[in-house]
Amino acid sequence: MAERRRNVRLDQPREPRGITLPRFDAEAFGRWSEGIARGMGTANFIVVMTVVIAIWFGWNTLAPANVRFDPYTFTFLTLVLSLQASYAAPLILLAQNRQADRDRVALEEDRRRATAQKADTEYLAREIAALRIALGEVATRDFLRSELTRLAEELDEVGHRRQRLERRQQDRDSRQEKRSHRPTDGVGLDEPRDDLDGDFSRDVRPDGTGPRLSDS
Repeated sequence: MAERRRNVRLDQPREPRGITLPRFDAEAFGRWSEGIARGMGTANFIVVMTVVIAIWFGWNTLAPANVRFDPYTFTFLTLVLSLQASYAAPLILLAQNRQADRDRVALEEDRRRATAQKADTEYLAREIAALRIALGEVATRDFLRSELTRLAEELDEVGHRRQRLERRQQDRDSRQEKRSHRPTDGVGLDEPRDDLDGDFSRDVRPDGTGPRLSDS
């Protein structure tokens, strides 16, 4: 007994004991079970199964007694159907479990994408709010248009004022020119000649000669 304990080495794995089940590919078996469950869940399978059972009943009821392989009470048919049900239920459950796993993975992926989209939406909302705040201090197209219109009106008004000032200046210049060309000795005026203004005295020559009007 002591020799057996000494032969046991702790640095090596223990050899498996008992019956070992054969190894198989779980993914391939799962796809196979899904195919069976998908086929059993169709109308074709029900129709084929109904036809087979009807033929079974007819053969074991109407055929001669020596060729009937499952006489009345149909024990063998009951056994076949029970065996089919016993295998169909686990296969269907396996297919449902695989579908549930796929649904869970798809749900997690959808949740992850929804979270990412929510984060992106919040980021874009913050960026748009920042842009709106920044654009609130920037001149818009309507504001620039109104300012340019106001400046154009002011320039037009200044131009009209300048034209009026120029016209006034021209009028003043023309008046001054007319005044400068007007005779200063009174000749050429249409007022009557009289002795009070000394008009007749201007006509007397320096030597005392000249026309002289009577006192009348």
